[in-house]
Amino acid sequence: MPELPEVETVKRGLAPTMEGALLVRAELRRPDLRFPFPENFAEAVAGRRIVALSRRAKYLMIELEGGAVIIAHLGMSGSFRIEKGPIEAGADAAAFHHPRGKDEKHDHVVFHLDGRSGPARVIYNDPRRFGFMDLAQRAALADHVFLRGLGEEPTGNALDAAYLAGRFAGKVQPLKAALLDQRTIAGLGNIYVCEALWRSGLSPKRAAGTLVDKRGRPKQALFHLTEAIRAVIADAIAAGGSSLKDHIQADGSLGYFQHSFSVYDREGEACRTPGCRGTVARIVQAGRSTFYCPHCQK
Repeated sequence: MPELPEVETVKRGLAPTMEGALLVRAELRRPDLRFPFPENFAEAVAGRRIVALSRRAKYLMIELEGGAVIIAHLGMSGSFRIEKGPIEAGADAAAFHHPRGKDEKHDHVVFHLDGRSGPARVIYNDPRRFGFMDLAQRAALADHVFLRGLGEEPTGNALDAAYLAGRFAGKVQPLKAALLDQRTIAGLGNIYVCEALWRSGLSPKRAAGTLVDKRGRPKQALFHLTEAIRAVIADAIAAGGSSLKDHIQADGSLGYFQHSFSVYDREGEACRTPGCRGTVARIVQAGRSTFYCPHCQK
C-alpha cells in the first residue's frame, strides 16, 4: 500500500495541473471503488474551482471552492495520471512523456479540468479497487470518520521526542507496533518504520516504554528515533517514494527510494551499518513483515 511519501509525491505531481483549475465535470465509470461514491458526488463537485491540494496521513485532499473537499485514498493499487490537450475523436488523447503502464479498463474516475494551460484530465486508475473517494466539508474534516483521531504528521514540527514520550510512557507494546499506530503518527507505514528503526539502532521488538525515563521524559534513544523518522520520510519524498508493485507518480515515472533501502526486503543480506557484521533478518509482527539487524539493533 502506498505510504505517506508516495501520497505526498502524488500530491506534488498533481498540484501544478489541478490547483486553480475549474473542475468541469467528474466522470464516474462505475458506481463504486472500495466503497460506493457519495450520493450525487459528480453533481456536487462539477463546476467548482480547485483551491488547493493537500495531504493528511495517507489521504489526498482536493479542496474545492465553497468548502467542499474530495478525500481520496489510493488503496493497494490506485494511481493518478495526467492527460493534457483536447480529446480528439478516434485518437488517444494523451501524448505521454512517460509510458502509461496502466490498463485503461481500470480507469474508474476522470476529472475533466479547464486550467491555465488549457483542458486536461486527471484519471484515477485502480485495478484492485481498494482505493476510495469521499466528499466532506473543510470545516468538519477533523471529525471525519477517516481522519479523526489521527496522530501528528512525521513531516511537521509537532512530532518530537517529548510528544512520543507522552505516547510511549508505560507501554510494553513492541516499538514497531507502537510506531504503526496511526493515532500516534499519521501516515507512517511498515517500510519507513523498518528503515527508521534501523537508522536509530533500535530493535522492533523492544518495548516502547523503555525509551522513556521514570519521570516521563524521553531518553536519548528516543531523540535519535524521532530524528530518524523525520529524516527517512524526507529522504523518501525527495526520491519520489518507493515504487513497490503498483505505485507510480502522476506523470507515470517511478519513485526510487527502494534503491536506498537499508533493511526492508533485504533478508539474508549484510547489514549496512558501518562496522556491523550482522545479517538482515525477517520476522512477522501483527501479520506484517519486519526487517531488521538483530546484531546492531537493540
